[in-house]
Amino acid sequence: MSGNEALLDLGAHIAEELEDEVLNHSVVHNELMIEAKRGDICRVLQFLRDDKECEFKMLLTICGVDYVEKAERFEVVYNLLSLTHNQRVRVKITVGENELVPTATELFSTAGWFEREVWDMYGIYFDGHKDLRRIMTDYGFEGHPLRKDFPLTGYVELRYDEDQRRVVYEPVKLTQDFRTFDNLSPWEGMTDIQLAGDEKATVPERGWKPTDKTVGSGKK
Repeated sequence: MSGNEALLDLGAHIAEELEDEVLNHSVVHNELMIEAKRGDICRVLQFLRDDKECEFKMLLTICGVDYVEKAERFEVVYNLLSLTHNQRVRVKITVGENELVPTATELFSTAGWFEREVWDMYGIYFDGHKDLRRIMTDYGFEGHPLRKDFPLTGYVELRYDEDQRRVVYEPVKLTQDFRTFDNLSPWEGMTDIQLAGDEKATVPERGWKPTDKTVGSGKK
């Protein structure tokens, strides 16, 4: 039996045993993927951990994905490993902007920090987590930086104030004036042939002849 066939059989077993909790199963890039209902995620994770045909006893990561155009814009992804069977499984659930995800900390101790990171980066709240606070960003950080609608500059910046002798937070101030880029490469002007779109480069002294396909606005 090939590896993918074994994974499909395992997926069918999981879907059969968790008929009410699993929405779909498939093999993607040689990995088993399970789509589960958000409210039943703990039941699914517990089954994957304890079932003899699964024994996915290691929770490797929990991560988030933001599909800002969807009604349930976030995915929470759980990656598990079975050392007994040398197999991996990826479990996905979807969650809306203000919806809660049951915490998995009672099933896997590693879920504690993973869920804190997802909360910090995406703002996805894990119901029942006993210490859900920021883990990657500063305590005074505003917003969740891996959301697609989060501005690249952020909302606030911090600095140490010598007069106050403490760290202060201020609205973001750009350190340089806004610049407009024309997407023209000056390296194109280093050849004997001036290319279309190279208007800002100097016309070569030798070897260049204007044609219908070339553009030149340098010296004649």
